[in-house]
Parts: sequence; structure tokens; C-alpha cells
Amino acid sequence: MDLSNLKPAAGSVKNRKRIGRGQGSGRGGTSTKGHKGAQSRTGYSRKIGFEGGQMPLQRRIPKGGFKNINRVEYAAINLDVLQQISEELGITKIDRDVLLNKNLIGKHDLFKVLGRGEVKSSLEVHANKFSDTAKSAIESAGGSVHVIEK
Repeated sequence: MDLSNLKPAAGSVKNRKRIGRGQGSGRGGTSTKGHKGAQSRTGYSRKIGFEGGQMPLQRRIPKGGFKNINRVEYAAINLDVLQQISEELGITKIDRDVLLNKNLIGKHDLFKVLGRGEVKSSLEVHANKFSDTAKSAIESAGGSVHVIEK
């Protein structure tokens, strides 16, 4: 075998349709575009979402909801998670860096401490927000609560 007898696989190479080259070709006359109308003219492009005059999908489906542009999203961290971290790492101060290292929050996330679970040791917790139950649980265990400004 050499370069002189290489051929493409059978059926892989097809001749393109030559439209508009006389009636004898079977594709003359209207050149497969039908008679008159926008689609037979040059430069025609159908609008995105056009369904031939039928009410398009994006207009059939109702609008819904409301997006508050002033909403502030907080990542939720519960007391049981804080207790688990302090036991694992043997620390009493829990802040942004500790939670970042444990992949519990993102680099730009604000986070709020919530009251699920219980705190057994006295912890110094730094967070953007605290729920009332979390705050009282930390303080009753002898810990302290520090609010980080955004």
C-alpha cells in the first residue's frame, strides 16, 4: 500500500446538490425554494424562536417570580458543624479562614451561624451574622460572638 492507491471509504464522499442549473437537473426553476415568499428571497433569515406564526414557546409560557436585586445571600453554618470543627482541629477560635480551609464557604461568601445542634466547648466565633438561638447557645457555653462587617 502506498499513497497512489489511497481512496476514501465507500459512500463517504458525496457530490453536492447543484441547484439552479437548468430544468434537466431536476433542481432548476425555483431552485428547491418553492414559489415566492420571504424564504425564496436572498437575505432572508428567520427570527430566533419563530414558529411559523404559531404563538412561540417563550410567549406561551407565563412569566413568573420576582428577583430582588438587593438580596444578600448568606452561606449557612450550623452550631453542630462548628463543634465538629473545633473538636477535629482542636481550636477555640473559628473564623472565615477556618471555614475556607474546610471548604464550607467560598472566598467571597458571607456566612451566618444558625442554631441547629449544640456547643459543648467555649468557642470564639467570628461571622457576618448570627441567629438569636445560635448567639445565645454560644454565649451560654461560655463562648463569645463577633460580627464581621461586610
